[in-house]
Amino acid sequence: MKRLVTTPFGPRPVTAELLKQAARAAETPPLPHIDKWHLLRELCVARMAFGMTDRELGVLEGLLSFHPETLLGGNAEMIVFPSNRALAERCHGMAESTLRRHLGRLVDAGLILRHDSPNGKRYAARGTDGEVLRAFGFDLRPLLVRGAEIAQAAHAAREAASRVRGLRERASLAKRDAQKLAAYGAEQGLSGPWKALLADLLDLTRELRRRLDAEDLEDCARRAEKLRDTVLLWLHKADNMSGKDTQSERHSQNSNTDSYDLESCFRKAAGGNSEPKVKDPVPAETEPNAAQGLPLGLVLRAIPEALQYSTDPVRSFEDLFRLGSSLRGMIGISPSAWSDAVEVMGRSTAGLTICCLVERIHEIRSPGGYLRHLTQEASNGTFSIARLVMAQLHREPAVAKS
Repeated sequence: MKRLVTTPFGPRPVTAELLKQAARAAETPPLPHIDKWHLLRELCVARMAFGMTDRELGVLEGLLSFHPETLLGGNAEMIVFPSNRALAERCHGMAESTLRRHLGRLVDAGLILRHDSPNGKRYAARGTDGEVLRAFGFDLRPLLVRGAEIAQAAHAAREAASRVRGLRERASLAKRDAQKLAAYGAEQGLSGPWKALLADLLDLTRELRRRLDAEDLEDCARRAEKLRDTVLLWLHKADNMSGKDTQSERHSQNSNTDSYDLESCFRKAAGGNSEPKVKDPVPAETEPNAAQGLPLGLVLRAIPEALQYSTDPVRSFEDLFRLGSSLRGMIGISPSAWSDAVEVMGRSTAGLTICCLVERIHEIRSPGGYLRHLTQEASNGTFSIARLVMAQLHREPAVAKS
């Protein structure tokens, strides 16, 4: 078939952009042929880069359906010539005026090219053997020529969407941790500006409901993480103050010399052993980064099953590390997986993670694989032990079956 490049029919003028698009369509395509439906899907992903809407892509899909071959390129001709009525039917009954407007947008975007006949109608002139000699309508060749450009734009759009999703997840998870931990602090009557913190988190929640770009989401994520760190700091301070008060109270009781001496006399009179040594309680963990600043009291409430395996009372995060080290073999964690977790997460966080896995041991198919997954998240900066602990605290208690 002979290809005719013509000026527009009717009042439509010749423009520099039209000439540029015609020259581009005459170029040799990077790929000799390409699947038209795959190309359409890629264009749907990259529609923002080409200024396309879903309605315009629907019209393009209708045009592609008139192309008899699945592949664009090769020996197949790429000019389709449906009437407005036939094309409107393929576009689910779109109004003709709307159809013309969307076709104009596709032409302006350089995705299709007009080949107008002398009277402006779309048709094909055929020979005596039925072969198409000349066709007038819309040329799909620009799609083939720009296939690589469309694929590249689709790849960039997917990467941008993935980054936006990651930032939204990061902001949402940090906000959720901060909200639940602040609510816990307020419910327990701990010292801290819980009302102000919850108000700031509510404002952040409203902001995250909007459609935000990557830059705004990055700012929201930083604010959420800062609020979470502030909440953890207040909880850590409250936990330390509670531990000091307890230690002072115990020390005051043990300083009662009269009762202590009297008890010793009774023991000696009964022939018992010498005066027993009173073991001082181990102070609460004071390391700022221990298990990401979680208060020890909150942590112990989340792991009742794991605590049953402890031979000594757990009074510090170092005790939790030792407990996790003893439990890891019981649930099938290899020494290498445990060593990697300790190196990446830290001693206290790794030990607490093992205790949390013990709580859910009947739900986890491969504890070793799950720990390695959490270790990888920790190395990427996406792991939150606070999220793991809060999820455990909010789980419903299992109902015993008769």
